[in-house]
Amino acid sequence: MSRTLYLVATPIGNLGDFSPRAVETLQTVDFIAAEDTRVSVKLLNHFYIKKPLVSYHEHNHVTAGQSILSRLLAGESCALVTDAGTPAVSDPGEDLVRLCAENGVEVLSIPGCCAAVNALAVSGLSTGRFTFEGFLTVNKKSRREHLESLRGETRTMIFHEAPHKLRTTLADLSEAFGPDRRVALCRELTKLHEETQRCTLGEAVDYYTEHTPRGEYVLVVAGGEVRKGASVTLEDGVAQVLALQEEGMRLKDAAKEVASHTGLGKNELYAAALGR
Repeated sequence: MSRTLYLVATPIGNLGDFSPRAVETLQTVDFIAAEDTRVSVKLLNHFYIKKPLVSYHEHNHVTAGQSILSRLLAGESCALVTDAGTPAVSDPGEDLVRLCAENGVEVLSIPGCCAAVNALAVSGLSTGRFTFEGFLTVNKKSRREHLESLRGETRTMIFHEAPHKLRTTLADLSEAFGPDRRVALCRELTKLHEETQRCTLGEAVDYYTEHTPRGEYVLVVAGGEVRKGASVTLEDGVAQVLALQEEGMRLKDAAKEVASHTGLGKNELYAAALGR
């Protein structure tokens, strides 16, 4: 096990989901790097595991990553764990994996819980192709641009959200994709009060106007319809934008209008048309 980084997925709510292989790995590595040592020590105590813990999270990952790498290069083995779920997925652990890969340290994944995949599986929506979008930023401009880039997305989309931001996120999703778009709201996955609501974004907005969001959510949003027939190229879209502008419409409004029925990005259309 020397000179190896193990990515050990931890339970997202139910300790019974922790695999025997994961337990064995934590028992045999030299040390464990944890997102929050206070959380991880509870898991270790439950399984009677006694190993040295070091902290590795988004606020110290640069210095902590170098320290962990040095120990790995010296011949030790390390298990990386998060508070819940799979390390290195929407997580600073990806930087540690990259660092190890660049320095010839073997990285192995010990599979287990992943909230996004669990939610997708129970969503009742298409699972053949999907895109994981994680948490939306609270910055309004970046948030708007992110959702705008997804306006023409045909794959199922997966978002994470905290309860205190759910109402705002549902309103923004409804505005971006329309109130009739299907969504599955998966709450408290694997926990005692696990619940999945399957409805439209508009219905979800109405429901949480009257009810208080509780617990952590994974939102699984249906992709847009695949447009049949010949696809509209950016060149065609720009031509339509310029034609509307000639009719007296503001360039931004024209780009928005063409984006709404072609699936092309509004910002992309606007920038291309501006250069003409």
